[in-house]
Amino acid sequence: MFVDKGQSLTLISSDGQNVNVRLEINPRAKRLILRLDEREREAVAVAPSRRHLKAAAKFAADRADWIADRLAQLPDRNGPAPGSVFSLRGQPCRISVEGPGRRAVLEAGEVQTLRLPGEVETVGRRAERYLRKAAREDLSAAVTQYCARLGVDARRVSVKDTRSRWGSCTSNGGLAFSWRLIMAPPSVLDYVAAHECAHLLEMNHSPRFWAHVARCCPDWKRERAWLRRHGGELHAVSF
Repeated sequence: MFVDKGQSLTLISSDGQNVNVRLEINPRAKRLILRLDEREREAVAVAPSRRHLKAAAKFAADRADWIADRLAQLPDRNGPAPGSVFSLRGQPCRISVEGPGRRAVLEAGEVQTLRLPGEVETVGRRAERYLRKAAREDLSAAVTQYCARLGVDARRVSVKDTRSRWGSCTSNGGLAFSWRLIMAPPSVLDYVAAHECAHLLEMNHSPRFWAHVARCCPDWKRERAWLRRHGGELHAVSF
């Protein structure tokens, strides 16, 4: 059963667990879609139009046990704290709070250390600010490289905290990426950059599109598999 809460549902699984489901309308959807929002820890039922919302709700309700099981498998949330370790460019990085100061500094070592100024209470905000800046720099460099290889131009590159996509390309040539890619190995970040640059030539996933991706990232299947396997871990880092 479920209780309608406007544009969201609370599903009740067979073992009594409450599961949140968000309803969305996406005219580009060809059919009903059910996916997980790993960051918000809820399911998303997507309908192609408003008149399909009731069907989307039933589609999700019929799969309440599956959703509950998948959500239970998500990694525990973890946030930055002094001494905690997270992944930066695919390598362990320890957080250190240094007190007064104005700049965050990344220090190399057997385990790299991100030294953050300020107080313990602000460590999350300052860590995210540093990671967003690093992601923008790495992604901008990758986009510049792959645009030159493909003979295209990106109008702008932005980073966001996206729920469902690691990257996107607009019809006017704007590219957007999840800043959380900076926590993945550089080859994975490069793959996502190559993927979106290829969309500047092909706004689809045709064989020609994947050929463009392969020109930039020959091992794209391996990098995509890593992201599918470990993406939940990146979303589990909470700031």
